[in-house]
Parts: sequence; structure tokens; C-alpha cells
Amino acid sequence: MRKFKGLMTSLSPHWATPKWLYEELNKEFNFNDDPCPLHSEIDGLYRSWGGHTFVNPPYGRKIGDWIKKGFEESKADKVIVMLLPARTDTKWFHDYCLKAQEIRWIKGRLKFGEAKNSAPFPSMIVVFNKIHKVEKELA
Repeated sequence: MRKFKGLMTSLSPHWATPKWLYEELNKEFNFNDDPCPLHSEIDGLYRSWGGHTFVNPPYGRKIGDWIKKGFEESKADKVIVMLLPARTDTKWFHDYCLKAQEIRWIKGRLKFGEAKNSAPFPSMIVVFNKIHKVEKELA
């Protein structure tokens, strides 16, 4: 089983955003911030984000913290657009993503950065802004 470990996990939590995808989203949202660019020494999780922020967070154990931060930042009249793994079974998906204004499902699997192969997981775009979906309470 040990030789198959690389099939289920990544050696790094960082997945470089496909250039075409970023450019397409930037045309629509006009980004002025990226709190977690590749190879940065600054931890964007602990600073204020811009008014139109693109986030492709590290896909490790702290991903829920990044998504919570995006949700919280959007409450200050900011637009936060996140490229995320489509993990609909996670706590962070139910706690935050379902409150987003919009979820865009990406057909197929992305090729991140200069990768020759597609990612081993599906992806989604989550758009948070000041208008959040209202949660319905169960009776």
C-alpha cells in the first residue's frame, strides 16, 4: 500500500492556479489581492484582504481556516473568489461554502500549474460577497 501513497495525497498543499482560469475570473471580478500566492513568505491568513480578492489556498489541514477567513472578510463588503477542491462531505463546505452567494462547479478535473496530469480531485469556484444565502432552519 505504501507505494500508492502519492495517488491519494499531494507532496505539497500548494496547487498553482491554471493561468487561463485566473485570467477568466479576473476579467469578471477585477482582482486587487491574492493573500496566498505561491512561494510567498507572508501568511495571508493573518492580514486583511482586498476588496476583490482571489484565493487559491493551500489544500492542507488549514484549508477550513482559509475558507472561514474568506467568509468573514466578505462581511466587510468585499468580494472573495476561492478556487477550492469540491469536498462536499467536509465541515467547512457545509459551514461556509453553502453560505456563499455562488458556487460554480468545474466540469472535469483541472491541470494545476504546469502539470501534465489532472488533479486527483474535482474543483469548484466559491464566490463570497456581502450578500450571503440565508440559512433555512429545520423545524
